[in-house]
Amino acid sequence: MEGAAYDFGIYLAQQRRRSVHTVRAYRAAAERFTSFLHEHWGAEIDQRALSRVQAVDLRAYLASRVNGSATRSSGLSNASAARELSAVRAFLDWANGVGSTPAFKGPRVKKGVPRPVAPSEAVALATEVAEESDEAWVAARDWAVLLLLYGAGLRIGEALALTGAALPLGDTLVVTGKRAKTRVVPLLAEVRAAIEDYAGRVPWPLDRDQPLFRGVRGGGLSAGVVRVKVQRARGRLGLSDRTTPHALRHSFATHLLGRGADLRALQELLGHASLSSTQVYTQVDAAHLMDVYRNAHPRA
Repeated sequence: MEGAAYDFGIYLAQQRRRSVHTVRAYRAAAERFTSFLHEHWGAEIDQRALSRVQAVDLRAYLASRVNGSATRSSGLSNASAARELSAVRAFLDWANGVGSTPAFKGPRVKKGVPRPVAPSEAVALATEVAEESDEAWVAARDWAVLLLLYGAGLRIGEALALTGAALPLGDTLVVTGKRAKTRVVPLLAEVRAAIEDYAGRVPWPLDRDQPLFRGVRGGGLSAGVVRVKVQRARGRLGLSDRTTPHALRHSFATHLLGRGADLRALQELLGHASLSSTQVYTQVDAAHLMDVYRNAHPRA
């Protein structure tokens, strides 16, 4: 079965028209699964072997991924494990026929998990949303939009208000926020690459005065469309119902602050009018605030 994962990737790319990142992720999951079965069963894995996969095998595989191993101390989060199961199911359906995968309820994140979502879950969410579409350019668009929210901290309205004038992209992006205030945000290389990939696929010209992110009929992409897609994806991944497009912006702020970002700089990145808005938004704990105070205040 050495070539099965590769052939599966070709099928996803050519017949299902999945995006490059989805093909890469699903093919890697197929390789991991067949390698696991080889060790789990102690036998070569061929087409006939895949037809014998049972729920207990899927459970054992996910357990190995979630719990980690002697060489990998930290395992997958529940959201990432759910996506891994989705990829394996697609692989088995491809190999044995649709509906052939044994019934098995994957891991779910407990209800009430507080925001922000973990970085791995943010990426899993964006990937799941992108994978939903059969249109390669739509998948690239969805991936780019959600990566922009998480990687640059934009509001969904700010992202969808961008026009073709933002192209060609540089290291920063000028964003128009509330009250028509503009700010400059840095663009990570991964975010810039995602937007450029979308721009190269979209079937409409991206004129300077036209929306950058287009709907399927060529008009501007609606925020409602993004929210519905995120809602469906978080259900499949077992994420909290508080996992919304705006939660990705919240995660951007919280993760930066947790890694030592300055509150004033974060305020500028988020486009907040006052520092108190930044403090409330990121749910900064009192201990961290005291550390910032002691390090910054001249009389601390």
